[in-house]
Amino acid sequence: MRVLLIDDHTLFRLGLKNLLERSDIDVVGAASTGHEGLKIVHEADPDVVLLDMRMPDMDGLSVLKKLREDGVEAPIAMLTTSSEERDLVESLRNGAQGYLLKDMDPEDLVAALRRIVDGETVVTPQLAGTLARALTGKIEEPEEETPLSELTPRETEIIEHLAEGQSNKVIARELGITDGTVKLHVKAILRKLNVRSRVEAAVIAVEQGLGRRRPPPRR
Repeated sequence: MRVLLIDDHTLFRLGLKNLLERSDIDVVGAASTGHEGLKIVHEADPDVVLLDMRMPDMDGLSVLKKLREDGVEAPIAMLTTSSEERDLVESLRNGAQGYLLKDMDPEDLVAALRRIVDGETVVTPQLAGTLARALTGKIEEPEEETPLSELTPRETEIIEHLAEGQSNKVIARELGITDGTVKLHVKAILRKLNVRSRVEAAVIAVEQGLGRRRPPPRR
């Protein structure tokens, strides 16, 4: 088996090269950057490419896409520390035949490479549940960050009242807590939002769609 390594961490790359060679695997190239890997892949003519996901010059997904665009037909396996669902799904969607984690046992890595060269798609066992969700279309979308993301449920409740222009006393009465507790929560809200006044906090709350809609008073 002929393997091309593409990984920017020198110690890991050299260690992996030695490990594979001790298992009678021929390492035909060891690139330290994505661009270098793209240059030598055709000359090296590997049976499988082992590709790191996180690299500074060109990330693994970009290298994967470029290899496929350039007509590289050899199996490509991502070898990474990332167990993120999105990374796994994007790798498989863009033509990777393997998604392996760097903390797997050496003998398991060698076995996985042999299966990949034999035509299988191999995903590290720890991510079996993630793969199952991906195959059934149940991919978890990351929650969108907002200016209010760091607020606790109680702080979010209080900033809703601030958005209505209520005083600490009114907020305390409606929530069944003391004025002092409200003041502490308001201070925490201002700090987390990096603003100086209740009005600024209220404006942010309104922009984010907070503020309870009360029924109009009866006439």
